[in-house]
Amino acid sequence: MNYAIVDIETTGGHAAASGITEVAIRIHDGISVIDRFETLLNPGCSIPLPIQALTGIHPEMIQDSPTFSEKAEKIYQMLDGCVFVAHNVNFDYSFLKYHLQLAGYQLNAPKLCTVRLSRKLKAGLPSYSLGKLCDTLGIRIENRHRAGGDADATVILFEQLLASDSQGHIASMLKKTSKEQLLPPNLDKEEFTALPSCPGIYYFKDQKGKDIYIGKAANIKKRVSQHFTGHNPNAQRQNFLRNIFSVSCEPCGSELMALILEASEIKRLWPLYNRALKRAEPRFALYSYEDGDGFLRLVIGKQSKFHSALHVFDKEADGIRRLRKLVMDFKLNPDKCAYGHYPLFSQDDPELVKLRGDFKAITAIQYNASVMQALDFFAKGLADFVILDTGRDPGEQSCILVQKGRLTAAGHLSYEALSGGLAQAMQSLKPISANHYMMQLILNFAAKNPSKVKFLSC
Repeated sequence: MNYAIVDIETTGGHAAASGITEVAIRIHDGISVIDRFETLLNPGCSIPLPIQALTGIHPEMIQDSPTFSEKAEKIYQMLDGCVFVAHNVNFDYSFLKYHLQLAGYQLNAPKLCTVRLSRKLKAGLPSYSLGKLCDTLGIRIENRHRAGGDADATVILFEQLLASDSQGHIASMLKKTSKEQLLPPNLDKEEFTALPSCPGIYYFKDQKGKDIYIGKAANIKKRVSQHFTGHNPNAQRQNFLRNIFSVSCEPCGSELMALILEASEIKRLWPLYNRALKRAEPRFALYSYEDGDGFLRLVIGKQSKFHSALHVFDKEADGIRRLRKLVMDFKLNPDKCAYGHYPLFSQDDPELVKLRGDFKAITAIQYNASVMQALDFFAKGLADFVILDTGRDPGEQSCILVQKGRLTAAGHLSYEALSGGLAQAMQSLKPISANHYMMQLILNFAAKNPSKVKFLSC
């Protein structure tokens, strides 16, 4: 078995928008280096000044160098049939696979990451970056941050790892059934292996233990592994993979519970790489106040912590629709109901003509009685119910609590806890603040699964 130990220098951090300025390949037969290749390349794009300072490769050096496409055949011939070895292998591999594909070559090689291998065979070191790892192991690097110098250092590191691999980790990592080639460099395989194959949510964490991504899944292990398949060269994915140092999960009894908890946790933790469900959603509320003439007025407006709301809506249109219906059903004065500073009905609205009457003859006491009757009817129409579904094991059920038409709590309840009564058991549920997305999930599920819905007495 031959190993192609590779290092590259680039103009940026992701292949789709960056070029390669230098490639170094050392072919190793497991005993020593048997072939070498190294070249500067003209990337066909500018080299950012910080990268020039880091690598020492500046435009004048590469202006007469060959392009990648001119060297693609040689690079492919060197790599073909070898195990692709690099420090943080997914970075180098994604670049070469992408640019080889543009040149008409399909690279499909088994990968071996010296970061992951070092974590196994040299456990407990303070850092596994190439420079600090080589300092710790006494490996001298000539021409640091140049492809040839870093490749030669990786060769020495690889030989040390080969010599200390008494338990066959390399052979195990290269098996087609192994996940080692898929996993990002800093994620421990044991953490991935321990993930369950059940519904739930999962958390990716960075080096400091901060949550950087939260996802939901019908099968946690399968979904997590999908994050690592393929060789998408865009910047977000490459940075995302480099920043994953740990993964944890929270199993759920049902996919609905996983969806609810995912949305709740994203709102609570605001992870860096989550994009959906993070947009701020202004809420709207139904308010009642007494005007200067003693009449109760109903208004839909933006929710405010300084005013007590009769009910909160996720969408302004939902509030307007409900208030219009109350006005029509209880023959309320449309001029005393509004949303914001706007009338509830336009002047040419046919419904307005039906509602127009002689409200001048109605006293404030009479009119307010109609308003209170409408609000009482509205309150009774806001259902209190729970959705009881499968639990994480046969001894429990998942429980989602909706009060006055709003999700307020969710969690899992054991049958032992439920034996003491649902009302008492629900006190142990985790409070949750709902949004429109979560309520739509719940209402759609309740409509399709009426047998799992239990209405609560007021």
